[in-house]
Amino acid sequence: MTALSPVLKQATPVTVDHGEGCYLYASDGRRYLDFTAGIGVTSTGHCHPKVVEAAQRQIGSLIHGQYTTVMHKPLLQLTERLGDVLPAGLDSVFFANSGSEAVEAALRLVRQATGRPNVVVFHGGFHGRTVAAATMTTSGTRFSAGFSPLMAGVHVAPFPTAFRYGWSEEQATDFALRELDYLLTTLSAPAETAAFIVEPVLGEGGYIPGNTRFFQGLRERADRHGILLVFDEIQTGFGRTGKFFGHQHFDVRPDIITIAKGLASGFPLSGIAASRELMAKAWPGSQGGTYGGNAVACAAALATIDVIESEGLVDNAAERGRQLLAGARTRATKAVGDVRGLGLLVGTEFTTPTGEPDTATAATAQRLAHEKGLLLLTCGAYSNVVRMIPPLIVSAEQVDEALGIWSAVLDEL
Repeated sequence: MTALSPVLKQATPVTVDHGEGCYLYASDGRRYLDFTAGIGVTSTGHCHPKVVEAAQRQIGSLIHGQYTTVMHKPLLQLTERLGDVLPAGLDSVFFANSGSEAVEAALRLVRQATGRPNVVVFHGGFHGRTVAAATMTTSGTRFSAGFSPLMAGVHVAPFPTAFRYGWSEEQATDFALRELDYLLTTLSAPAETAAFIVEPVLGEGGYIPGNTRFFQGLRERADRHGILLVFDEIQTGFGRTGKFFGHQHFDVRPDIITIAKGLASGFPLSGIAASRELMAKAWPGSQGGTYGGNAVACAAALATIDVIESEGLVDNAAERGRQLLAGARTRATKAVGDVRGLGLLVGTEFTTPTGEPDTATAATAQRLAHEKGLLLLTCGAYSNVVRMIPPLIVSAEQVDEALGIWSAVLDEL
């Protein structure tokens, strides 16, 4: 009898029968409030009627039209529609399937466009599991261990993780920028550095937002040295943070962004966006893929963007995010070292009485939550951060429901 790989570890024992909105229904009939959203993917909730209708309609006309062989309408329509929401100047897109593919496409582009071999990433970032993306990932060794040697040319600079350092955000930012300058002096000369690649909010690294001075410092150094600035918006894009893209909180201009997750409400679709001038510097034949820009996924993405805009989901993410963050902070107990987030990305970090990461308590909290009907995930280098990632459609009442369960969990610990 064939079985799934034993290496795949399930966060919960739930087997899902169907989903609707912010809820998943198990095969035994039990309802769960889903604050995982497929790791930030089901942005419009489970089976939003408009997304379902768009996908069903597209399946009846064309499922797959390989986009380096033929063009199809959903691909062309999505490309045009993205122009309404992408940052100014990013008017050229390339589509793939997964976040890792998008990151690798961005890496290929920055190296080809600049002729420089190196990139700088930031400690705690997650960029994927394929070889290049895993090399750039520093949120935990589990993503890169066991298949060395990894890719050369990747250097790691600090991210302003104030809580971990025990400093103020200002001190952590001073340190991060100073160490970046030192890296450019000692490890990767600016003339050999193609790009800075960074998440606006560390995702797998523990739901840690950056800040305006840090990101503007990256932009200033990038401009000074002819380095490209790439924002990995795979988890923070499409309204998740209370802006359409996470970097927009920080008044900074990217050269490239990577997109995926919430773009198509659960259908596999990813991509990169850059200026036409920059994208044209990719070498002929360097971009492609069998399934990239799939017709059904593109139709779902078009419907997703329409729902996000027509239902005001970016504003809802901002409002509900403030409610969720404030509520999580109010309910924090002595077992909680920090509660932080941006929009509908909220993390609760568990620590011991001496301030050490408390992985066991985080795991217990996550387990108790699902037993009480709330699905959550952990993250962070030590897996000691419990994260809340509800769909963008989440209501004030559902946030209160989740916080009520979370309060009961914390009381029980």
